[in-house]
Amino acid sequence: MTIEVGIKLEGKVTGITHFGAFVDLSGGVTGLVHISEIADNYVKDVNDHLKIDDVVTVKVINVDKDGKIGLSIKQAVDKPASEQRPQRGPRPDRPGSRDGGKPGFGNRDRGGRKSSYNAPSFEDKMSRFLKDSEERISSLKKNTEGKRGGRGARRM
Repeated sequence: MTIEVGIKLEGKVTGITHFGAFVDLSGGVTGLVHISEIADNYVKDVNDHLKIDDVVTVKVINVDKDGKIGLSIKQAVDKPASEQRPQRGPRPDRPGSRDGGKPGFGNRDRGGRKSSYNAPSFEDKMSRFLKDSEERISSLKKNTEGKRGGRGARRM
């Protein structure tokens, strides 16, 4: 029997590690169920969910070129449509979304509040940086000129 991505199989747990469980499928073929693919909720310890010789239904999620088979227990369980999460797409009310968003929603700060601040251009940022740095350098020069002499006060 060939193992293909997407098929569901019955298998027997043959080994448990801290990162997952090894499942014997058929004919000596073994795959790994990663700890993140065991259950829908957080799995701290694999031993809390699986025991050696448990028979489980798994879904093949990937087959590597070197023969490694990735399995999933949580994807093998068919969920009702009400429990499945809807796929998330771009949000039209967010700045930077591809469809441009709703009118008037583009100027929002991180808190979601309306902001009249328009982002400065690169040239504006550079000129402000140069101005600030020149002010700081001149202030440092003024404050350090008097401290350069050895003893005594400022020399004039």
